[in-house]
Amino acid sequence: MNFKNARIYRLSAPLQVTAETLKQALAQFKITPLCAQEAVKTGFCQPLHPSVKQLVTELLNGVLVVAVKRTEKILPAAVIAEEMQPKVEALEQEKGRPLTRKEKQQLKEELLLSLLPRAFSRSTITRAYIDMAGNQIIVDTASASKAEDVLALLRKAIGTLPALPWLDSHKLHTNLQLWLQNKGLPLELTLGDSALLKAPDEEGAKAKFDNHLLSADEVQSHLQDKLVTKLQLSKHEVCTFTVTDDGAITGIKWHDLLTGQNDEMGWENVQARIEADLYLLTTELRRVLAAIQGVVEV
Repeated sequence: MNFKNARIYRLSAPLQVTAETLKQALAQFKITPLCAQEAVKTGFCQPLHPSVKQLVTELLNGVLVVAVKRTEKILPAAVIAEEMQPKVEALEQEKGRPLTRKEKQQLKEELLLSLLPRAFSRSTITRAYIDMAGNQIIVDTASASKAEDVLALLRKAIGTLPALPWLDSHKLHTNLQLWLQNKGLPLELTLGDSALLKAPDEEGAKAKFDNHLLSADEVQSHLQDKLVTKLQLSKHEVCTFTVTDDGAITGIKWHDLLTGQNDEMGWENVQARIEADLYLLTTELRRVLAAIQGVVEV
């Protein structure tokens, strides 16, 4: 298990929680099975593995790992439409007129209630961790809305969560332009081989480069009329990742030399192995984020 994305939030004040008090708080909002008439449910679940029952895992570097599970019923639009058509036709024939929009909506809601008990369900798990030492919360998702959902549930459980964007967006935009020119890069980070640039006008012309030498003239020339919205960076023998202009870190690929450091442990003790792996990844990600923040926020 590893973190592939990072939506990062800065805590404006230290959280007054411990692993134990956080476990107690999250237990009040633990995920439970969907009832027959429920369409969706969200709650906290085990972050490491189904066999590891604890809702909070504390790593040796002061990181508290949690996870939010969302379970929802699947009702394909085609199935709903197929079930709706004969009901609409029968009711229109009975009334002797076309149904109004309001009547169709009511009929659809009644149909959904009847279909929910028979629908399949699917679940997604979004992991996050509170970096008590770094005073940050990192959510493993590229989606801003999913990250906000995790923060909202954490806030509900804890009672307060003073989370703010971790970087000033204007300063980040300025630095992305410089970094693509290989100027002022954060410590130990180098340019990757992919970037996305977009013109700031209404048409928003884009220039996308993958597996490309970013120092090439055909890339650099786009800086004259476009803004960098995504830029891949790399840390030697640690990871490659993409920084987006809204402050997200996406597409993290961890180097084999890092992820293989705990291979000698094997998997006999699943919890110990996952915790050891997460310790490495969260420690390295903390260093990467600190390097980026140290340049952007000067």
